[in-house]
Amino acid sequence: MTAASAGPSRSQRALVLLIWLAAVLAGVAVISRTHFSADLSAFLPASPDPRQRVLIEQLQTGVASRTLLVGIEGGKDAAQRADVSRALGKAMRASGLFDQVQNGDNSEWEEAGTFVFDHRYQLSPEVTPDRFTVEGLHNAIDETLSLLGTPAGNIVKPLLERDPTGETQRIAEGLLPASSPRSEQGVWASRDAPRAMLLAGTKASGSDLDAQARVIARVQAEFAKATQGLGAGAPKLLMSGAPVFSVTSRDQIKHEATRLAIIGGVVMSGLLMLAFASPRALVIALLPVATGVVGGTAAVSLVFGHVHGLTMGFGSTLIGETVDYAIYYLIQARGARVHGTGWQRWRDLNWPTVRLGLLTSVCGFAALVFSGFPGLAQLGVFSIAGLVVAALATRYGLPMLAPDGATGMGMRHLMARAAGAIARTLPKLRWLILAVSIGAAGLVAWQGGDLWRAKLSSMSPIKQEMSDLDAKLRDDIGASDGRTLVVVQAADQQAVLRATEAAGARLDALVEGGELLGFETVTRILPSLAAQQDRIASLPDASTLRTRLAEATAGGPLPAARLEPFIAEVDKARTLKPITRADLVDGPLGAVVNAMLYERPGGGWAALIALHTGPKFDAVRLAAALSTLPEVQVMDVGNELNSLYAHYLHEAFVQVMVGALAVVVLLGIYLRSGRRLLAVCEPLALAVLLTLGGMAALHVALGILHLVGLLLIVAVGSNYALFFDQLQEAGRADEDTLASLMLANLTTVVSFGLIAISDIPALSAIGRVVAPGALLALLLSAAFMHRKTTARVASKISI
Repeated sequence: MTAASAGPSRSQRALVLLIWLAAVLAGVAVISRTHFSADLSAFLPASPDPRQRVLIEQLQTGVASRTLLVGIEGGKDAAQRADVSRALGKAMRASGLFDQVQNGDNSEWEEAGTFVFDHRYQLSPEVTPDRFTVEGLHNAIDETLSLLGTPAGNIVKPLLERDPTGETQRIAEGLLPASSPRSEQGVWASRDAPRAMLLAGTKASGSDLDAQARVIARVQAEFAKATQGLGAGAPKLLMSGAPVFSVTSRDQIKHEATRLAIIGGVVMSGLLMLAFASPRALVIALLPVATGVVGGTAAVSLVFGHVHGLTMGFGSTLIGETVDYAIYYLIQARGARVHGTGWQRWRDLNWPTVRLGLLTSVCGFAALVFSGFPGLAQLGVFSIAGLVVAALATRYGLPMLAPDGATGMGMRHLMARAAGAIARTLPKLRWLILAVSIGAAGLVAWQGGDLWRAKLSSMSPIKQEMSDLDAKLRDDIGASDGRTLVVVQAADQQAVLRATEAAGARLDALVEGGELLGFETVTRILPSLAAQQDRIASLPDASTLRTRLAEATAGGPLPAARLEPFIAEVDKARTLKPITRADLVDGPLGAVVNAMLYERPGGGWAALIALHTGPKFDAVRLAAALSTLPEVQVMDVGNELNSLYAHYLHEAFVQVMVGALAVVVLLGIYLRSGRRLLAVCEPLALAVLLTLGGMAALHVALGILHLVGLLLIVAVGSNYALFFDQLQEAGRADEDTLASLMLANLTTVVSFGLIAISDIPALSAIGRVVAPGALLALLLSAAFMHRKTTARVASKISI
């Protein structure tokens, strides 16, 4: 080997490879300590307005995000299901992982019942001055006596002499959900299926998916213990709720990303092996890809502190572009060695074009980095870091491993001939391409905003059968309507409780009118201090109450003489201290309070009112009824999420347009020619337009990730357009450049084609856009190449 063709020195190789290895190991170390999440709230605003903040708090940490629905289905009979339900419920309560576990077994509520009875005159909303007038006492006692002949009589009778006005009964009625589950064998059961039911609230935040995964695993383990020895006919476990959805989504995304990476790696390896006919070249080609994925993931972890599952899944898409850099080098450096040392010739002749393509990609994705939505910003950081790291690994690392590129010829001549056929044929179809493009533009303009009609839920990988199961379990358990949120906010706890009581009074009117079946509010367990003081002030002294009772019970079945215990209870209640949250910390009532009253992360307090809606429910009338209470917000979750997504989409459009403008400006500065700028941008614009037109023709509902896919078309396609521009300016037919473009495009299309058939909607959306778009970008770059250059290319390759 002559001095002119000598490769890098041994010391150069050792230094570069050592730095490369150290960088990869550092990235792996960062990733090993990275927290991965999968909740869709990461695709909500990072700096929301006050109304959006309330919704995001509920999605991330609210009671709905921590509610687990459990079904015990099948088995021998209802008695067996009840036994399993009681065993499972007891084990779940003992685990310490849950705020509350309810299954209709009231043995855990005996202490709470004693507390309610002892504090009934502070808790009952019926305790007013009118309640303890002669008429009020007469009516209340008559109503209580009327219950003795009903199923409730067994509860009322033991308390009659101590609570003849029935305050305990009324409090209990208020605490019962409006649509409570059916009871069978002493536990909750489905109304129309052989299934026992449990409802649990986890202590862990809904956004802590690792903790939620441990909770789910614990329930599964305890169920296995509860059914051990029951044989093949044992009941089976069903679980649903936000924790299950979130953990399942994360696991599906991880599994799919791994599966796609493996399949993509195998397919890419097969293609590269055919192209290079060299196992060594294959391994070398995959190194920048792996480095780019590691670098992108580590960068996101360092910037955001965690990596979203969709960002991780996006790593599979990075294979399709980062492998292009290795392909360009391995083929082009091989062809360049006839003119000198391959890697030096490639560095001087081809690297500037690759570098410009990299910069255009960076400009495009930089727009996403500044997004107000963490999920989109993560995609931007991941893409930029991954592409830059892969390009640097190619530029500085591959020359140390393969100074003269790939040694094998493989399919290079075949790919070059295919490029020649494309170069001869497509320019003849320019007018047809332009006509189709005009038609695509018309179709896109005709559909307009309707084309971008995807919703946030379209990004979720949750399958329909899981959604159907969730609906069944919620119906069985009578869960409140999670579609409408009523949230009360104020500066301190007492202000929140007072505002909640005011809202409850408005909601009572809707219940009486049949527009609501009922509602649940924390003030039924923890009234405001002002309400408690007013109720205690309504209680007469012993002498006054004795006199009024004598008159109220005159001639009735319950003589006043039997009610001395009642007089003593009322007199005792007048000296009780107000109930505070601290009094409810221990026991099941504390769990209910914690679920419905909480301190907000940004300061202040909030209370959640759970609604049980009926067929007459009207969200507009609900909002109108509460509109004069400034502390109360009513939100339709579906509408709010759609509104947020629309805002998200609009912002993404603006960012993509800014990114596209930055790409054009960068190309203009580098090319310094309006003609060349048009030649590079024209095929990219048409590729995007034709891809959009195809989606419109297929009636695909486009969303945020389709938009990211369009950005990827520009990022990938800019490399093809720039290389064709280089060929045009050089005025010569570079067979190796064309062969590298063909192989790079083939690997990209195949890579994104695999993603297009993914089970994860967010990934398939990107794949279905980029696979055809990248192919169009290459074909259109060839179709709009200058005629003289086209002729030279065609004639050269046909030799």
